Amino acid sequence: MADTIKVFAICGSLRKGSYNRMALKVAAENLPSGMVLDQYDRLGEIPPYNEDIRQQGFPAVIEDLRRRIKAADGLLFVTPEYNYSMSGVLKNAIDWASRPPDQPFAGKPVAMMGASMSLFGTCRAQYHLRQTCVYLDMIPLNKPEVMIPQAQNKFDAQGHLTDAASLKFIQELMVALAAWIRRLKASAR
Repeated sequence: MADTIKVFAICGSLRKGSYNRMALKVAAENLPSGMVLDQYDRLGEIPPYNEDIRQQGFPAVIEDLRRRIKAADGLLFVTPEYNYSMSGVLKNAIDWASRPPDQPFAGKPVAMMGASMSLFGTCRAQYHLRQTCVYLDMIPLNKPEVMIPQAQNKFDAQGHLTDAASLKFIQELMVALAAWIRRLKASAR
């Protein structure tokens, strides 16, 4: 059997009842064989980025974030869309984690998805996130793209995904991420 694949997942929403958090839960419940998911739950603890603070050393919450990114075989970002871009708290976490020395994102395979009440399902947020990933030398998975539009109609009151097409896309994304990670690991040998 292949080695276990460790994926570190960050939901870019702080709201407990967010559709993106619900989508991440669906992903965690539909992992392919051999994959484990480490879900980040400290996003709300991260202070606004401040170079004066960083020069004195990374706060403990950032040390933890960087360690978990480095330990992962791949990453999964689940982002809402605010003002045509990713959430500020997600961008802030990426900004903190990417500071030198030894930024942990380089070479990491990454997948992304998002849910929104709009008709566009986070497409613009994901494109901005993809630009950030490329700049930080992550290796984004191109397809499938998971953009869940009108999420308010696709999750029930208990947070269960009721839309079969969205479920299929999430399942396909997790399988594709596992294959992407294995492919990149094999080519690095």
